[in-house]
Amino acid sequence: MIKSAKPGRANRIADQIQRDVAELIQKEVSNPKAGLVTLTGCEITPDYAHATIYFTSIGSTPEEATEALNSAAPMLHSRIFKLLKIHTVPQLHFVYDKSVEREIGRAHV
Repeated sequence: MIKSAKPGRANRIADQIQRDVAELIQKEVSNPKAGLVTLTGCEITPDYAHATIYFTSIGSTPEEATEALNSAAPMLHSRIFKLLKIHTVPQLHFVYDKSVEREIGRAHV
């Protein structure tokens, strides 16, 4: 595992990517299969090559939303590249966050 030169930098970049991608999805992803998307987290690899973005969606199945967001990932990556002032902008990978469903299920028990 590669350690970041500045502790916490990866977390700050992941947080910024999450904020920027959330705004871009709202403004620029017009695929109705995505549904109403809420980003729940972002993890970035130590080499900044990949970012896993966790999300939930209302009005779409997890599979359809995942497919819609991952198909928009290259466009979102190019927009993020213009916004962030870092050398390496990670590839974006969207993963449906099932933990929210588990929490809702526990609340109803």
